[in-house]
Amino acid sequence: MAISSIGIGSGLPVESIISKLTDLEKAPLKTLEANATSIQAKVSAFSQVKSLISTFADATSKLTRDSAWNGLTIATTNSSAVNATVTGIASASTISVGVQMLAQAQSTASTVVPTGTDLGGTLTIQLGTWNAGQTGFTPGTSAAVSITMAPGETSLAAVASRINDANAGVTATVLKDASGERLMIRSKDTGEAAGFQIKAGSDATTGLAQLAFDPGTTTTTTIRSQAGQNSVATINGISVSSATNTLADTIPGLTIQLSQVTTSDTLLTASTDTASMKKNIQDFVDAYNAISTFLGDATKYDATTKTVGLLQADSTAIGLQNTLRAMLGSTTSGGTLSYLSDIGVSLQRGGGLAVDSTKLDKALKDPASVKQLFASDSGDLQTSGLAVKLKSYTTGILSLDGLMNTKADSLDAASKRNLTEQDKVNARAALVEKRLRAQYTALDTQMASLNALSTYVTQQVTTWNNTKS
Repeated sequence: MAISSIGIGSGLPVESIISKLTDLEKAPLKTLEANATSIQAKVSAFSQVKSLISTFADATSKLTRDSAWNGLTIATTNSSAVNATVTGIASASTISVGVQMLAQAQSTASTVVPTGTDLGGTLTIQLGTWNAGQTGFTPGTSAAVSITMAPGETSLAAVASRINDANAGVTATVLKDASGERLMIRSKDTGEAAGFQIKAGSDATTGLAQLAFDPGTTTTTTIRSQAGQNSVATINGISVSSATNTLADTIPGLTIQLSQVTTSDTLLTASTDTASMKKNIQDFVDAYNAISTFLGDATKYDATTKTVGLLQADSTAIGLQNTLRAMLGSTTSGGTLSYLSDIGVSLQRGGGLAVDSTKLDKALKDPASVKQLFASDSGDLQTSGLAVKLKSYTTGILSLDGLMNTKADSLDAASKRNLTEQDKVNARAALVEKRLRAQYTALDTQMASLNALSTYVTQQVTTWNNTKS
């Protein structure tokens, strides 16, 4: 006799029984799932720890570099005329700068070119240097560039475009006013050697020829509106010159910008940039405090609420916390400053660092000693500067086979083991459910058979009794 719905034959709540027994078999999943959530939370926590350490490593590494301690600030007594920027290793000093001439580019302008003028022919442009009277021209090292206009072309704008496309070291512009159009040409670069000569070819018509500029050999109606010239200045009374208004190599480590001719010298003062040094130290403190706060919260136990931090009792987190604190309290040998506290940076009860700004400012009056405290490298980490020690430590724990990646691998392995255990529990539960269904199906079939037999016997007895009476 087939059973269409399990439990009908026996009259028992079989589905409920199987469900409850299967749930009992799955009971370990609750613990496993809770553990999985905890593992993922730790993965996230250590990912944040790694990020915080990376930031701390950057701040620490910066304190080991000369650039963190050799910074200068520039002050000028006439910012509209003379300024400077630090572009290399420079010394603190004061210099006087006088500006007699500013560099400028050669410019020429043609007379008005009547509309419809035939501009066919060739112009040849050569960069070079004019003598003082414009009677002689010395070509530069760049090759001359020629532009050609077809006979009958009348567009002055087309001439300008052809010059600009030729990459001849000059730019051309058409100036238009009430009197008509004229061609203006300007050197792309400033300086005496960036002057230019324009010669008209023998094929040039009268119209194109008037755009030439070669006063040393031919008569031309194009005039030089501005001569190319170098800048001329004095530094502490010594005359210097440049093709541009920037003196890049005159003073080691400084680039001086000239903006205006002066009647009296401008004082440029390069002084030690203690503000940047202080900021670098504060960035170091802030980066460490971010780690300390995070690890402190993650590893603490709150006796009042009886709650524990996510990483409470985690050996990696506690070991990292203790190592960093120990290193911050270590000594540096070979200088007048030995401990962080000597410059006003001290460890607090909660594990963070605090800065005594007044004491730090006083220490930075001798920046070489503060640099020694952080950046000295004796070749022995035990006696080297604090930043050197911390750089070595953080580089190690952030490396491919370092502490942070090892911890991440460990958590990943734990997560995989957890998922495997969950799969095993679910597999066992599925087998139990399958077995129970088979057993209860067999029971239902047996009970249905017995019930049918009981009904048959009852019917036979009833018939027998009726016949007897």
